[in-house]
Amino acid sequence: MSPSFSIGEFSRATHLTVKTLRHYHEAALLVPASVDPRSGYRRYTAEQISLAQIIRRFRSLDMPVNEIHAVLASPDPATRNELIAAHLRRLEAELSRTQDAVASLRDILEHSAKDLRIERRRIESAPAAAIRETVRAKDALSWFLGAMAELHATVKAQNLAPTGVLGGIFANSLFAHGRGEATLFIPCRGSVRSAARVSGCLIPQTEIAALVHEGSYSNVDVTYGALATYVARHALPMQGPIREYYLCGPQDTADETAWRTEIGWPIFHTG
Repeated sequence: MSPSFSIGEFSRATHLTVKTLRHYHEAALLVPASVDPRSGYRRYTAEQISLAQIIRRFRSLDMPVNEIHAVLASPDPATRNELIAAHLRRLEAELSRTQDAVASLRDILEHSAKDLRIERRRIESAPAAAIRETVRAKDALSWFLGAMAELHATVKAQNLAPTGVLGGIFANSLFAHGRGEATLFIPCRGSVRSAARVSGCLIPQTEIAALVHEGSYSNVDVTYGALATYVARHALPMQGPIREYYLCGPQDTADETAWRTEIGWPIFHTG
C-alpha cells in the first residue's frame, strides 16, 4: 500500500501551505487521495508529490489556477505544450513591457538635465494626401499604422510626388479627453483623387518648437514633457494642435531604436 500523508505532512513534503492545499482541493486542482467523511481530514499519497511539485512551478510562473487545470487535464502532449507555450509568450511580452518601462524611467533619472536640441521654425502650408478621422487615444497606434500603409499605397498608385516626410496633426482633445481628430498626411505634388479614406487637402502653416524623439513610441511622453517644459519657459505657446513628423519610422525599418519622430509644439514665433 502506498504511504499516505496528513495535510500537514504533505505540506512539509511539497512546500505548499495548508491554506494553499485546501484552495487547490476546492479548485479541483490537487484533490486529496481521501477525505474522512466524519472529520474532514485530508490525506495525500506519495504519488501526488510530483504533481504538487509541477503545480508549484507553474504557479511560480504566475500561471492562473484555471490554466494549470487545463494543462493537467489536456488529452495529449501537443495540447499541453501549446497551453504552456501560450503562457510563456504572455510572460515574455510582460517582461518586454517591464524592460521598456525600466529603461524609460532610468533615462528620466539619468538624463533629465541633458541639453535639448530644440529648433523653432515656421512650416509653410502645403498640399497633401491625407486621412482625417476621429480616433480614440487607446486605438491611436493601430490607427496610425493602418493609415500610414494606406497613404503610402495611394500616393504610389496615383504616381504622386512626395515633397516632404509623413506627418501627423493631433487635436488637443485626443490627449485631454482620450478622443479627438487625427490627421495623417504626406505632402505631395499632383492632384489627389479621393480613394477610400484618402483625400487631398491643404496642410495649414504653423510655427513650432520642435524636438526629435529617438526610438520607440512607448516612451514618447518623455520627449513631449521636455518640449512642453521648454515652451513654457522660453516661448509663447499657442492652442493649436500638435504636429509630428516621422523622419524614420515603421515605414522605413522594423528596428525601433532607429526611429526618429519630430514633435512640433505650436508657438507664437517672435524671431
